Amino acid sequence: MDYEEINYRSTASREAAVAAAFPALMRKVYVWMTLALVITGLTAYVVATNETILTLIYGNQATFWVLVIAELAIVIGVTAAINKLSLPVATLLFILYSVINGALLSSIFLIYTSGSIALTFFITAGTFGAMSIYGYTTKSDLTKWGKLLMMALIGLIIATVVNLFMKSSGLDMIISYVGVLIFVGLTAYDTQKIKEMCMNAPDTGETMQKYALLGALSLYLDFINLFIYLLRILGRRE
Repeated sequence: MDYEEINYRSTASREAAVAAAFPALMRKVYVWMTLALVITGLTAYVVATNETILTLIYGNQATFWVLVIAELAIVIGVTAAINKLSLPVATLLFILYSVINGALLSSIFLIYTSGSIALTFFITAGTFGAMSIYGYTTKSDLTKWGKLLMMALIGLIIATVVNLFMKSSGLDMIISYVGVLIFVGLTAYDTQKIKEMCMNAPDTGETMQKYALLGALSLYLDFINLFIYLLRILGRRE
C-alpha cells in the first residue's frame, strides 16, 4: 500500500466521520432547544398559578434582581467558559437558565390572556421555523447580517433602557417592532452559523456536543425574544 492510497483512505475516513457527525449534532441542537422551551413554558405556568412563588419573585425586588443577575451570569459564563466546563455541567446550567427564565416569564400569564399567549406562541413558532429553514438552506453568506444585527441589538438595548425612564408608549411599540425584525434576522444568521459549525465537526465527542449546546442556547434566546416582542404587539391584556 503506497503513501497516496494511505492518504486517500485517511481522508475518506475523516470525511465519513464528518458526514456522520453533522446530522447527529444538528439534531442535538434542536432537541436541546425544544427541551429548554418546554421547561421554560412549564415553569412559567407553574409559577403563574402559585401565589406564594409569585409573591416571592415579584413582591420582593431583591429576589427578582437576583434571578435577573443569575440569568445574565449563566449566559455569559457558559458562553465564555464552554471549553472549560464539562458537558454535564454545561447542560445543567442550560436547564437552570431555562427554569429561571420561565420563572421570570410567568408574569405574562397575569398580563395577557391565555388565548393571545397561545396564538402568539404558534405565530412565533411558524416565523422561527421559516427563518431557521431559510438560514439552513440559503446559499447566501449571512455574516454581514450578523454584524448589522448585533449593532442593531445594542441600539435596541440602549433604547429599551432609555424608555424605562421616558415611559413612552409610542417608543415602546417601535422597540417591539424593531425587536421582531432583529430576532427574525438573528434566527436565520444563527442557524447558518450553527450549521457550518456542525458541518465541520470532526466527530460527536464532548467538545462538539458542548458547542451544539451553545448553538441551542443561541436559538433558544432568539425564539424567546421573538416571542416576547410579538406578544407585546399581538397580546391581548387581561
